[in-house]
Amino acid sequence: MGNLLVERQELDLSRSALKALPADIFARAELRTLNAYQNEISSVPAEIGRLTGLQTLILANNRLTTLPEEFGLLIHLRTLDLGHNQIIELPESFGNLEELSDYLYLHDNCLQTLRESLFERFAKLRYLNLSDNPLRRLPESLGALAGLEELRMENIGLEELPAWMGQLTRLDELALRNNRLNDLPESMQALRELTRLDLRGNRFTSIPDWLAALPKLRKLDLRWNPLSDSSGALDELRSRGCRVLL
Repeated sequence: MGNLLVERQELDLSRSALKALPADIFARAELRTLNAYQNEISSVPAEIGRLTGLQTLILANNRLTTLPEEFGLLIHLRTLDLGHNQIIELPESFGNLEELSDYLYLHDNCLQTLRESLFERFAKLRYLNLSDNPLRRLPESLGALAGLEELRMENIGLEELPAWMGQLTRLDELALRNNRLNDLPESMQALRELTRLDLRGNRFTSIPDWLAALPKLRKLDLRWNPLSDSSGALDELRSRGCRVLL
């Protein structure tokens, strides 16, 4: 009986060459996990809002460009994977998904802007991937992600980081590869839990001395930057066992 219940709560449609989500699944209110990874789905119908019990939704590697406002009715989602699509904007209701706690993948889409208030209610979120979107700037509400442990913002055109980055005090890993950064805000000295910092492929000619004061930093990747000096901070980091890659 238990196995049957689990089977009814989980639906795997991955790699099924689907052009659309089957209409009959929207009557399955018991669904907790829906995996439609790597299909040819170009749109999500408004009926997705009927699956209010969903906790995990995987729509990665499809052909999505937009999402319906009814997406915001999925208020029990904990994991959402929308990576590798062509999404150009998120619905206003997206901010209602405040139970997102495990993973939010938005990487490799066509997002140019994110609503300033988007992340205001996402305090439980532990992992966020925004990489490979032409964003260039970040919404201030990202600073409200008090529970965030891993943040990936690779190749999004960033020229500077806002001061509120220092509010993400539970960060363990920060990936900023392939942007246009040449400095870090001093507020990041507050990231006392940070163990891995990836700054590859940016425009740093030097690094701030305060990096050496981050007590848990174990890996600092500075490859493919035009570094012009050998900072004492790098020597100090190496001396205490931090792996520094140049």
